Amino acid sequence: VPEAWDGHESMDEERRAFYEYHSCLLEPWDGPASMTFTDGRKIGALLDRNGLRPSRYTVTKDGLVVMASEAGALPIAPENVLLHGRLQPGRIFFVDTEQGRILSDEEIKGDLVCRRPYRRWLAENRVKLESLPVAAEPEPIDDGLCFRLQEVFGYTLEDLRIVLPPMIVTGVEALGSMGDDTALACLSERPRLLYQYFKQLFAQVTNPPIDSLLERLVMSTISILGGGRNLLDETPEHARLLELAHPILTNEHLARIREISRPGFRARTLPMLFKAADGGDGLKAALEALCQQASAAVAEGANLLLLSDRGVTPDLAPIPALLATAAVHHHLIREESRTKCGLVVETGEAREVSHFALLIGYGAGAVNPYLAFETVRMLIEDGSYVPEGLTLEEAFKHYIKAVDKGLLKIFAKMGISTLQSYRGAQIFEAVGLSKELVARYFTGTPSKVSGVGLDVIA
Repeated sequence: VPEAWDGHESMDEERRAFYEYHSCLLEPWDGPASMTFTDGRKIGALLDRNGLRPSRYTVTKDGLVVMASEAGALPIAPENVLLHGRLQPGRIFFVDTEQGRILSDEEIKGDLVCRRPYRRWLAENRVKLESLPVAAEPEPIDDGLCFRLQEVFGYTLEDLRIVLPPMIVTGVEALGSMGDDTALACLSERPRLLYQYFKQLFAQVTNPPIDSLLERLVMSTISILGGGRNLLDETPEHARLLELAHPILTNEHLARIREISRPGFRARTLPMLFKAADGGDGLKAALEALCQQASAAVAEGANLLLLSDRGVTPDLAPIPALLATAAVHHHLIREESRTKCGLVVETGEAREVSHFALLIGYGAGAVNPYLAFETVRMLIEDGSYVPEGLTLEEAFKHYIKAVDKGLLKIFAKMGISTLQSYRGAQIFEAVGLSKELVARYFTGTPSKVSGVGLDVIA
């Protein structure tokens, strides 16, 4: 249950290194919680990183310590009160009955953070995306092919006129009215993307939603990719992971990851394509083949799996990126090898914030929306929906910023602060997908009604 260290500028460097190192082992506890723990001789309490639960304590002059969710839980004479206090977010209150004293948060963590050379281990092993050598990115897609790919991936005039322009001009996603009065995807007469068969659950009762603007300091979009190691051990190799400041990758960033040659990293690209003429049977066979390729890659030591739908032809159709990601994610969980690799999705399908949220919610650590970037380039060159003078570099930067802000807003609806906690959490409900499909590829997702299967999706 770490403090919110990422945006804490005044935090001691050794303590920051301790938290940063342990973020390589496990995602932070995010939900509201006040926890107490004891071994019978020592007793402590800890509050969640956002301070979303009340815990107050009173220390009396005759040596009694009382802690409860509210002050006044026990009757204590005012003249006997030595001090009142409350737990601070992410900080420990600790009583050692053998020594007969209260230990401060600084004293406890001061011993812990110096137990290992965490800062040196991070410096020698943690790899940041910006430090990877520049690699050759794919050639830009010409306008004719770009139009055809937009048709393949279901782009609409709404995407080109309403969704993308505000993102690339202002760095904020377009404002819309509350609610969604369009037909459910499973009842619509129009072809709909698989993302539209899912609705995100929202915080109710115990997990209060948070404000992604006011609480920005305790929120983080940092994503970590690579293979995990033994949770019960601490070694320098535990920090040998790739750190991304945010989950949206440009083509150039993805090229760096694809060509990574650092010790302890191996990337493998797996195609998300199937024979269009084979329909649902072809889609099912392609998903099984993709899962087996992922298993083989992990067994051979690959710890960065790049799922890609580049290479679409009139014969080869893209597997929906969400379906492919969830299928591989759950297949590796069933094989007990999911923690050995990170998933990166290279797709022409994702362009809206909700698409990225779903991909991350079903296991993706990073996404490269290559067609969205090509579409942004076309919008800049065309100039119809964007102002003059906006450069391509600025447009890409604004687009990524808009997606990041949108993701934080979506996390906040469930009271989640960090991307690491949201990744793989699949906080969604499926509406209109068959029970068999959900059980196989979106295992654990609630679905109150059945619906379409692989044939309709194909």
